[in-house]
Amino acid sequence: MRTSHHTVVIALFSIALAFVAGCATDDDDESDLPSETSSTEQDLSSNQKAAFQYFVARGLSKRQSAGIVGNLIQESSVIPTAIEFGGGPGRGIAQWSVGGRWNKSHSDNVTWYAARNKESRWALHTQLAFTWYELHNVGGYGLTALRKTKTIASATTTFERDFEKCGTCDQAKRIKYATQVYNAFAGASREIGPDEEDPRDISIEDINDPDFEPEITQ
Repeated sequence: MRTSHHTVVIALFSIALAFVAGCATDDDDESDLPSETSSTEQDLSSNQKAAFQYFVARGLSKRQSAGIVGNLIQESSVIPTAIEFGGGPGRGIAQWSVGGRWNKSHSDNVTWYAARNKESRWALHTQLAFTWYELHNVGGYGLTALRKTKTIASATTTFERDFEKCGTCDQAKRIKYATQVYNAFAGASREIGPDEEDPRDISIEDINDPDFEPEITQ
């Protein structure tokens, strides 16, 4: 049985509300935070699908894209206005830290990036674009290693290690969410597991590699 996209979000609904309700710290002026935020099941599913499609459009494989989104679900339920529960420093879909990649790191923070592009730092598209900016432009966040991954599990753990650099990671949950995302949005003919490879699910990097020879399946 194929995994419904509803499966991805139902279990996350209550923790999504907790993220939005988290207390802000005094280290960042959040007067620009939208006064009304929505975290219904439909909204969460829409955000997850938008994120998945965004990274596929950047040239990553569907497995690699699902691996990113699985991490974002664990971090924030893909809610761009998420504030770390309990007053912690995490902000946005990737829970970038106040005092660092959210608003301080030189030429590598969400606030600066949004201002440069005249966009809201709390907007989903802004944060997706900044994630790609960090991966592709800043460097040091594991894009090369991510592009080499062939399974959902390896993509998820690579992004977790090199981009999120998390403390308490709950890796099994990230892989579970990533697998659900793939099976909900990738358009596969059957439900797949986190460790399955598919030679047809390739990234632009693979296509541009002169030595790449796709496996022919019967």
